[in-house]
Amino acid sequence: MNILAIESSCDETAAAVVRDGRTVLSSEVLSQADMHALYGGVVPEIASRSHITVISRLASSAVEKAGLTKKDIDAIAVAAAPGLIGALLVGVNFAKGAAMSLGVPLIPVHHVRGHIAANYLAYPELEPPFLCLAISGGNTVIVDVRDYTDMRIVGATRDDAAGECFDKAARVLGLPYPGGLPMDKLAQGGDDKAFKLPRAKIDGAPYDMSFSGLKTAVVNIAHNAQQKGEKLDEAGLAASFAAAVSDTLVPRTMAAARELGRKNIVVAGGVAANSRIRADFKAAAEKEGCTLFVPPLKLCGDNAAMIGAQGYYEFLAGHTAGSDLNAYATMDISADFPV
Repeated sequence: MNILAIESSCDETAAAVVRDGRTVLSSEVLSQADMHALYGGVVPEIASRSHITVISRLASSAVEKAGLTKKDIDAIAVAAAPGLIGALLVGVNFAKGAAMSLGVPLIPVHHVRGHIAANYLAYPELEPPFLCLAISGGNTVIVDVRDYTDMRIVGATRDDAAGECFDKAARVLGLPYPGGLPMDKLAQGGDDKAFKLPRAKIDGAPYDMSFSGLKTAVVNIAHNAQQKGEKLDEAGLAASFAAAVSDTLVPRTMAAARELGRKNIVVAGGVAANSRIRADFKAAAEKEGCTLFVPPLKLCGDNAAMIGAQGYYEFLAGHTAGSDLNAYATMDISADFPV
């Protein structure tokens, strides 16, 4: 089954063709990062307008690079939630038109389910059940993946997502947007014990997380040094910050896996590219005797191939939609789209 997939939930316009949920025939991603860097973060209106100008061309390119024609496309999958509502609507409306014109099924896909499914493309042997930590600029959730379309949130951030926290910390350190990679590079030469940073705990919710206090602590440290005219150990602060984020994510994920009896641990999303987090998960999984699955860097960020992978399993589960499909800025990962 050849699925043309569309992703436009934030500031990447992406199109891909995926066969049977596991094989990527083509993958096109057009990033708007340079455009939004001028403002230090994503401007929703600019993101939406950019999607509009390139989405049709990108979809045609994906089909062509897959070595197929439009007649070879068996279904259209699209990220319909969660994300920036204007950006999502561009992708959803394009996908509805494409499905209608080709006479093929339309498959709505939850964006975070897509991030999880990126691992199916990298690891053909991976099958549910498993426990997954999905970490990105907009989401930080620990998910019990019981089956391909049966998922339950075990823990989640109560405020900022981990990726958003990286971006804010990078901004106060004068690093470019998006902040994940620059922060990672800066941290390589730093002492992760240079600064004592908070690791929040939520009473009565051992798997939930909070990053707002950590973000505020970094901002205060940087501003305090600036106001006093003192030289800031930026590498040490970046390393200490990465350690604090990892110390928040890894132990909770491993503890949830122990409680649920999951021996396969999956990490997904843009923040999964962080070298400290990847290394700490590798060490923790080895210690616990678990198998760790982390996607290659090219599949960590937003892309359409992951939407096509999850779309295949949504189709098998009968989760298709009609021309009245809407986009949703927020949606629980365990929920199905209204039909």
